[in-house]
Amino acid sequence: MNLAPPSTALADFVAVIPAGGVGSRLWPLSQPHRPKFLLDLLGTGTTLIQDTVDRLAPLATQTLVVTGQRHAEAVRAQLPQLAADALITEPSPRDSMAAIALAAAIIQHRHGDRVMGSFAADHVIGEPETFRATVATAVAAARKGKLVTIGIAPTEPSPAFGYIAQGGPADDAPGAFDVKEFTEKPDVETATRMLADGGYVWNAGMFVVRTTVLLGHLQGLQPSLFMGVNEIAAAWDTDQRATVVERVWPTLTKIAIDNAIAEPVAAQGGVVVVPGHFDWHDVGDFDSLIGLLSADADGVTRVGRSAPVATFQASGATVVGGTKPIAIVGIDNAVVVETDEAILVLGREASQVVKDAAAAL
Repeated sequence: MNLAPPSTALADFVAVIPAGGVGSRLWPLSQPHRPKFLLDLLGTGTTLIQDTVDRLAPLATQTLVVTGQRHAEAVRAQLPQLAADALITEPSPRDSMAAIALAAAIIQHRHGDRVMGSFAADHVIGEPETFRATVATAVAAARKGKLVTIGIAPTEPSPAFGYIAQGGPADDAPGAFDVKEFTEKPDVETATRMLADGGYVWNAGMFVVRTTVLLGHLQGLQPSLFMGVNEIAAAWDTDQRATVVERVWPTLTKIAIDNAIAEPVAAQGGVVVVPGHFDWHDVGDFDSLIGLLSADADGVTRVGRSAPVATFQASGATVVGGTKPIAIVGIDNAVVVETDEAILVLGREASQVVKDAAAAL
């Protein structure tokens, strides 16, 4: 089982880290066999999943990681402190609801009712103490039976995130506010209007909830998914795991937690949001990544690279990886990425279409 919890841990809190997705807008760095949560994108010496586990460690009595079978070996290598039974592997992606629900069902079968918090493995978060204080507030609200999400104060009218409409203070949950509705990623015009109206926060995909509450909502809203994850969880710590997973997992509904539970439960008044006033980044493309990096004295931003870079009439260059000398001439805001598999050259403003370009190869 897990190591003894730190003295500051919350006695009933289990951290769940879904580690899925590819990060295809960060191609060729991130690929199906090497997703972005396994990468040291910021050049700090630690990967995104390592940072996520370390950030939650002072709070969690246990930590579970849910990831694909093909990534299990790499996750274990990067997280040697992870307990033997703390890695939950998926044979194939079934979206976030199946991953989170399976973790909840396994926790419930092993320990009974616990407060679980789901935090993506690939986010960059500064101010860890403020983050942990926010999570502690969310845990206290979840103990009251609410589905709790953590919202991020918007810094711009970004169309890259979903939005949460925040209502008045929640009853019996200090620091939390009722959620009026969730809005899927809006266009810039709509996002601008939302920010002008006020009362909106970004949906960061962080959820904190008692396992019995989550599974109860799942039973009412997605009964087949509820029955499937419970059948798998009942067999998980037995010699029947492989047989049951092979039979049941492909039948699970493929749906995101927002659509499956968060949105309909919010409509019933069962969701609250705790505003997060900490530095948060979902590093979804090279533009957002570069925004977190610092340029060297010559104005070039380098990541994982020591070979020479020369620029001529070209400002704002970023070079990632590679061992050959590079010269960038007459192109501002150029991004050059080299891996063993491919070379990417793009203008920073075109970062969102990298996924489409990679798919064309």
